[in-house]
Amino acid sequence: MKVVNAEIEQGEAIVSPVYNPEKKYVWNTDDTFVISGGEFGVILNTLRAILNTPEAAKILLANQANTVVETALARAVESGTVSEAPEGS
Repeated sequence: MKVVNAEIEQGEAIVSPVYNPEKKYVWNTDDTFVISGGEFGVILNTLRAILNTPEAAKILLANQANTVVETALARAVESGTVSEAPEGS
């Protein structure tokens, strides 16, 4: 076993977890992640650059259109105009 970032406490090695980008991680929805102003700036500027492209504008517009269609379909199902297709159709 490789001990990384270990501290010695009363004769025992305490092994701190080490991040491995090849593993999956989980956290609670109320956990807090602290980032620096520089990190925040990188994230914000990257998102702005991506969202200001013509391709992103098309995708966002397509998402709005999809929402309109899904809402109309839901109303049609609820009113009985549209019914569920049988399995295998």
